[in-house]
Amino acid sequence: MPDALRILVFAKAPEPGQVKTRLARTIGDVAAAFVYRAMTRHCIDNAEAAIPGGVEIWCSPNHRHPFFTECVAGRYMVLRDQASGDLGTRMSQAFQYTLRRSASALLLGTDVPSIDADDLRVAAVVLAAGKDAVICPTEDGGYGLIGLRRHDERIFRDIAWGTNQVMAQTRARFSALSWDWQELPQRWDVDEPQDLLRLADLPGFAAVVDSVTGSFAVR
Repeated sequence: MPDALRILVFAKAPEPGQVKTRLARTIGDVAAAFVYRAMTRHCIDNAEAAIPGGVEIWCSPNHRHPFFTECVAGRYMVLRDQASGDLGTRMSQAFQYTLRRSASALLLGTDVPSIDADDLRVAAVVLAAGKDAVICPTEDGGYGLIGLRRHDERIFRDIAWGTNQVMAQTRARFSALSWDWQELPQRWDVDEPQDLLRLADLPGFAAVVDSVTGSFAVR
């Protein structure tokens, strides 16, 4: 019998210069990687709280980085490698693989810390109720979470990733496929220095933000 639901956390190895590059322009590569590490752990904790035993970390460039081993130590979680290609190709492959084995799947990135365990539980309920998809828009025109009960690569093909058109284009794909979907309340991500102000208000992040903002003023 297939699993009812899997949560797929898309994460990058937190190497300086490879993550949160826009943020790094102000606080530096090492500090940006430090923030990214904290957000990734936060995301994984929320996923585990929402669906214990149902979490997979999809790693880039691969699962061999020590950080990923640290993240799953003592937890019942699976590490998988992301496919090659653009973000859409990698997400599509992850859903295709997972939905052969599970009734539904939620996929989220690690840079939208405003998505919490309750959001994941609500998304799971939406899919269990029979919706084809559930999605959580972000303020920048993208989305931080997408859940599916079936796979169709057209949801992810030729999307202008990294722009403010991602959510609008995805809605159009859902409509073209005549899918029944539900949107969660809009959330915010962390890309610019001013985003750290909101990040500091989330539980557990005040010390993280304080440690990287001593040398500049966040406005």
